[in-house]
Amino acid sequence: MAAIIEIKDLVKDFQLGTVPVHVLKGISFVIEHGDFVSLMGPSGSGKSTLMNILGCLDTPTSGSYKLDGVSVGDLDSDQLAEIRNKKIGFVFQQFNLLARTAASENVELPLVYSGTPEKERHERAMKALLAVGLSGRENYLPSQLSGGQQQRVAIARSLVNNPTIILADEPTGALDSRIGIEIMAIFQRLNRDDGITMIVVTHDPDIASYASRNLLFKDGTLHADVRLEKPRDASKDLEQLSAEPVQQKAAV
Repeated sequence: MAAIIEIKDLVKDFQLGTVPVHVLKGISFVIEHGDFVSLMGPSGSGKSTLMNILGCLDTPTSGSYKLDGVSVGDLDSDQLAEIRNKKIGFVFQQFNLLARTAASENVELPLVYSGTPEKERHERAMKALLAVGLSGRENYLPSQLSGGQQQRVAIARSLVNNPTIILADEPTGALDSRIGIEIMAIFQRLNRDDGITMIVVTHDPDIASYASRNLLFKDGTLHADVRLEKPRDASKDLEQLSAEPVQQKAAV
């Protein structure tokens, strides 16, 4: 399968006063179309910095990054913005929804920025909300939705431009474990059925176990690249969780 992301000798340095801080130290890897990858590592390992570079929100100090065959380092700010809008969907830990804006309008925002006509925006937002199981909640404000539902709105927003890649930064970090599994079930379905390449930053090994590949970072280097022959199935885990109370009652 063809590569969608090619990273080679990537370096990212920051200046802290007069002291240089080496965050990424010459990492290289390839992600293929349709991969489901977790980026793991402790705080300070460089995974969030890498996520920002992959999302065209930041640029490396040196090294190369090709996205779908295009050298990102050769693009200007307008071209980078176009890639972010058309190729990449973003999901964040804190949802990043507009508080006084209905779910459907939150989902429509990327389409507003790209100049999509109002009718088409609404139709695509409804389709995206349906895809994450929120049909009927389109007029709810974020304050009227649970944390899990707010994250579903955020996922719908990431889908509305039909992205090739979804980048999710600690998407389950603000949710309880069961809701986290529900979110991973959505990601697995989007990856399996729609062929969307999924890249999830997480510190949680349980969440990483739903990916088919784990990239482990330590001190700014790629410490390990592990392929999971049989990732956990989030839908089956949810079925098992739903069945547990019944089994316990029967035992009593």
